[in-house]
Amino acid sequence: MTRYDLSPLLRSTVGFDRLARLLDQIPDASENIHTYPPYDIETLGEDRYRITMAVAGFTQDMLSIEFHENLLSVTGKINDQAEERHFLHHGIGHRNFERKFQLDDHVKVNAANLSDGLLTIDLVREVPEEMKPQTITISNKSPENFFGKAKKMLEGNSTKNKAA
Repeated sequence: MTRYDLSPLLRSTVGFDRLARLLDQIPDASENIHTYPPYDIETLGEDRYRITMAVAGFTQDMLSIEFHENLLSVTGKINDQAEERHFLHHGIGHRNFERKFQLDDHVKVNAANLSDGLLTIDLVREVPEEMKPQTITISNKSPENFFGKAKKMLEGNSTKNKAA
């Protein structure tokens, strides 16, 4: 992937440093993109999402989930086993991993559950009330009425001043 120099753009903008960091985190096609463990991302509603990861062979104490500055990181670490195992066929992937997900603003982790070799992470978008769209009522008064009232108020003040 071709990298673009965004420094001219970023010199003339304010508050877009997060966007620059996001663009820097996009992996190159030449980089080895890891596909382990496999995962699904699904929409459960307008503001609810679920990430499901296949983590067969991992226990709850081998997994950690961290959320910081819109970055969700799921890490799995294999405990060194004292017993040596001999496989005739070894098809179940069982290795250390770290999977990162960039979350949108106001998306928070709601719950996490490990069951039957599947780790599910429920996410919810909680937009503050002041950030939600607002409906503005439209008045049926014409602009002339406002100007007419202002003119009457000014004329009333000028007649009072003449009388005084």
